[in-house]
Amino acid sequence: MDKKIIVKAAAGLGNQMFMYAHSYALARKLGYQLLVDDTSGFFQKKNITHDRTYSLNFFNINSQIASSEYKFDNYFLHNIKKVLKIFDHFKKKKSFLTEHENNRKVTYFKKNNNIYSNKIYVEGYFESERYFVSHKKDLLNEFTIKNELIDINNKFINILKNSNSISIHVRRNRFIEPKNFSDNPNPKKSSQLKKDINLDDVFDYIFKSISYFEKKIPNPKFFIWSNNFKDLDKIFDKKKFTFIENNNTLMDFYLFKFAKHFIVCPSTYHWWGAWLNASENKICVRPSNYLNPSNNIDFWPESWIKI
Repeated sequence: MDKKIIVKAAAGLGNQMFMYAHSYALARKLGYQLLVDDTSGFFQKKNITHDRTYSLNFFNINSQIASSEYKFDNYFLHNIKKVLKIFDHFKKKKSFLTEHENNRKVTYFKKNNNIYSNKIYVEGYFESERYFVSHKKDLLNEFTIKNELIDINNKFINILKNSNSISIHVRRNRFIEPKNFSDNPNPKKSSQLKKDINLDDVFDYIFKSISYFEKKIPNPKFFIWSNNFKDLDKIFDKKKFTFIENNNTLMDFYLFKFAKHFIVCPSTYHWWGAWLNASENKICVRPSNYLNPSNNIDFWPESWIKI
């Protein structure tokens, strides 16, 4: 196929899934072949410092990896791309599609109405289901984890399946941690923090959501996922909450599919776990926009209940 979309994967797993989903839908709309650039978003020192690596290869995605001729994966080519994007601005048929930002660096859903060349390079997070919701059935298959990476005997599977299970994900070491937590982030990593979100506010949202579910469904069972469980027992009594511990990132993601409902927390990783979950009569609640982990004002699906 002569017409190609090359999507640059970057950042963490949840971000990469948004990037892919947007370009998947765009490729279907335009009749282009989708290629995934798995290196240009990870060669810079900042990516190594933040331990970012290409992760879409964990899934059964059907799109091919782009060959080197379609990549800008070193500093020289990266600077060449900057020049090409300047010239592209004056062309009628565009070769670069970059996520739109307004003057406050806030992004939002924007239909792709430009006239494109036969080769389109896509960059940006595109963190809204509005870009790809019409292809949800396909994406449910694209984002299945490869069988060899799954422990089908994991002890939590039946526990989640056989209860009114509610998934809660506490993202650690990204937001401002409570002062009484002993495992506060290293000051050298403070630049990685999203400084406008406090974990105490996330906990407040979680407990308001718990009250909602306790009134909404019979005998709810609450399950905690986290990338760091240290000190969480100060907040969540283990007599009431089950900690989904001792798994790797992929197995944790796989387990989301067995939960019945979701208290979706400020995390693209948990967003995807909730969005892909196919439980019948699923209820998803989400925080108000002051706990939005994304710059996209359309980040939360309209069907999710705001708490």
